[in-house]
Amino acid sequence: MPAGIEWVSGDLLDTDLLRASLTPDVTHVFHCAGLVSYAPQDEELLLSVNVLGTAAVVDACLERPGIRLAYVSSVAALGSPSPAGQPADGQGNAPRIVTEAATWDLGASHPAYATSKYLGELEVWRGIAEGLSAVIVNPSVVLGPGDWSRSSTRLLRYAYQQHRFYTRGLVNFVDVRDVVAQLLHLALAQPALSGERYILNAQALPLAAFFQQAAAAMGRRPPTVAVPDWTAELIWRLEHARAVLTGARPLITKDTARAGRRPVVYASDKVQRATGLGFRPLAETIAWCATELANNTTSASPAVVS
Repeated sequence: MPAGIEWVSGDLLDTDLLRASLTPDVTHVFHCAGLVSYAPQDEELLLSVNVLGTAAVVDACLERPGIRLAYVSSVAALGSPSPAGQPADGQGNAPRIVTEAATWDLGASHPAYATSKYLGELEVWRGIAEGLSAVIVNPSVVLGPGDWSRSSTRLLRYAYQQHRFYTRGLVNFVDVRDVVAQLLHLALAQPALSGERYILNAQALPLAAFFQQAAAAMGRRPPTVAVPDWTAELIWRLEHARAVLTGARPLITKDTARAGRRPVVYASDKVQRATGLGFRPLAETIAWCATELANNTTSASPAVVS
């Protein structure tokens, strides 16, 4: 633990603990806690953590005039504009360019995770309307040398395990170090800035290319067989049935099977204008993750060929 840091474990819904933690010397709150899941059985938990938890943080901050809140949302909470007039992605599909001005389509079908992050953002906007100084960032898929079994690091594990198959799609990535740098700059260096959201995204890359780069960085064989869309649709339905019958968590869901199928590129021009900070190239991020994971002997995972 870095010097000067006091670690307090607790629950986001523990309002008494939140209030007690915001002592008079606290000037900034960084709300980075959240649940990422596309499993159907986590829908209620997603709403509890990402919506009610955020509401509790906002309420605690409102009780302390002068506190500034920096909230980490997700690009999942953004709407999707029409693809008309946008350049093709090389697969015959036109990527939709999404900016902070995009609006949420209340009539469309959204993954439970995306809905929970959107509703969580609404809680922050409520706080802003009530006088809270706050800024929101919307990162894409955040990459860092974390736990093999959690969140986006599982993509690196998949490449390390030398699986044969991959799904087609375009995925947006950002280095966790850049997320931290941009967030700190927005929260600390520009105190007058409030009521704004900023997309944090370094690069969009076809999933096949990502696996090729990740596997090469770790000295592994990349997946080479593209799974047709109809196969992915069949697999998630079979996994759903298995989950219902056994209570097990599905290995693939409808949302993960369709992720990236309709190409989207998240524009990060606004935050770069505001902070003057850029983003690391994805190749540099992948190399860093590979080196750190290799150095962490407890993260070693046996090779699996499937």
